[in-house]
Amino acid sequence: MNNLERGNNVSLSIQRDRSLTVQPTLETVDRQKEIVLTFSTEESGNSIIRSVIGSYLNGYSIIKLKSKKIFTVEQHNAIRNVVRSLYMRIIKSSANQVDLQTLMDESMASVYSGIERMHIITASMCQDTLKSMMEWDEDLAKSVVSLEEDVDQFMYFLLRLVRSSALSPSLANQLGLDMVDCLDCQTLVHRIEQVADHTTNIADSLIDLFEEKLFMPRDVYPVLVKSAEVAFDLYDRAVQSFLSKNVELTNDIIDEQKDIERLGDEITPIPFHGEREERNVLCHICIIRDSIKRISEYAADIAELTIDSSFKVRGSNPP
Repeated sequence: MNNLERGNNVSLSIQRDRSLTVQPTLETVDRQKEIVLTFSTEESGNSIIRSVIGSYLNGYSIIKLKSKKIFTVEQHNAIRNVVRSLYMRIIKSSANQVDLQTLMDESMASVYSGIERMHIITASMCQDTLKSMMEWDEDLAKSVVSLEEDVDQFMYFLLRLVRSSALSPSLANQLGLDMVDCLDCQTLVHRIEQVADHTTNIADSLIDLFEEKLFMPRDVYPVLVKSAEVAFDLYDRAVQSFLSKNVELTNDIIDEQKDIERLGDEITPIPFHGEREERNVLCHICIIRDSIKRISEYAADIAELTIDSSFKVRGSNPP
């Protein structure tokens, strides 16, 4: 079944559950999975993007996109946009076909190193957003928005790694993951990406306030800044606790999440007289408040994930 002949070499590997896997040596050579996706001219750009992302997450290294006629300008733009969000490149392009290829070698990657880098970018977005709120700096808020695409790139690649590891015991063993690790890492990656999304929402609202030359009421602004400072700190500590497998501070993180709710209650409603400027300010305050609350909730989720992970039954590691 594996086309083995007398004299061929095979490899024997020890899995994390101490089982043995025998593989043809050719299995260790980089094998590129290929998929062909065919679209009609009427297919929306968003539909193409979702199909490419789905194929990428499921481990396909070469994705060939074909049109039944020709790709429209909108479809070509959608393909180029999704390539920027993934670790892929266009290796062939014509009126009716575009071939994409991954740029990363999964066997040389590290899930936890990737998570740490993804967190570093997100944490810097949080700190720059807080500084933008405190110093009322529009350029800093715009720089935060520009970093969201970098976080998305890490998210897609890490989810691809985790899904591939769940399907391939040899890859999971090489990356030092078991099935529970895959589930934990997938949840953590989603939470970090959601924190980046809500941080971007806050930055977008600040940019709108800057451009419209609107200001927050004096009784609301300092409470929002304090809430953001607490939420961003909780998030950073939660991820650091997970990566260091330190559960000592996780209960404090979960308990402190309630401080965000208390601070949110301190934000007094703005007297509303129906003027356009007041409506806009009220809308942005609600967006910022809700995003801060979500970030604190995600921090608590990560802290709980760290606790759950600490109780995982650890088998003996293979030599």
